[in-house]
Amino acid sequence: MSMMITGANGQLGNLIIANLLAKIPATQIIAGVRNLGMSSTLEALKDQGGEVRYMDYDIPETCQKAFTGVNKLLLISSSHTDDTVRLTQHTSVINAARKAGVEHILYTSFAFPQTGLKIPVSVHRLTEQVIFDSDMKYTILRNGLYIDFVDVLGLNEAIQSGVLTTRPGNWRFNAVTRSDLAQAIANVLAGEGYEQQIYELAASKTWTFADLAEVLTAFAGKTIIHSEDVSVQHWIYPFLSSIDTVSTSKDLEQLMGHPVTSLKDSIAPFLK
Repeated sequence: MSMMITGANGQLGNLIIANLLAKIPATQIIAGVRNLGMSSTLEALKDQGGEVRYMDYDIPETCQKAFTGVNKLLLISSSHTDDTVRLTQHTSVINAARKAGVEHILYTSFAFPQTGLKIPVSVHRLTEQVIFDSDMKYTILRNGLYIDFVDVLGLNEAIQSGVLTTRPGNWRFNAVTRSDLAQAIANVLAGEGYEQQIYELAASKTWTFADLAEVLTAFAGKTIIHSEDVSVQHWIYPFLSSIDTVSTSKDLEQLMGHPVTSLKDSIAPFLK
């Protein structure tokens, strides 16, 4: 049994491989990369007998060649900013996987697309449909909002000033860390019985900006209050309004086998 993780040089891919190395023999793991520059995780993979193969979402023939002998394929969604290009890339990878004889394809989609994405049909829903139509076994891993968005909220400035200022609204968040997602996805890849399933990998409960101010208070050792200001302008708020940040799921915790990382520990990397 061999499995390939595409986009293996990215943050999520690297974390998934690091988790897999602690669970299964490296000889079962293949990293698919466009850039052959090696991270320390990929170096460790090779040192332990795993493979690193070149593939490019934009060059289908490289994908089909890279997928030779692969049983399970994790397609990490493209980071391209144009959804039309992304769908073309995803479709090429899926078709190459089918032609190469891949038995089981897993895809990192986006959580709650049916309720959150304010466009008729998202690239993730369209990619999922291509997978459903491929006749391969599938697992859809709908990743929740990355906690990284807090990095643009001015957390360090809030600690200095004593005020976390945000745009008004009834904001609630189901955000999760990449490390939690990677752990859950690695468990699915290393395990059995996850075929023909769709998982919503979001937090099991939401938090608010008031909760965030309380956590900042604990870090700062002084009171940080939350304040709303209609003059606050940032691209993050229209983006957050366009997705489902409030629906929750126990899927992630169940796949991890323990609770998700706390809000306090999740935001710690973004504080100076």
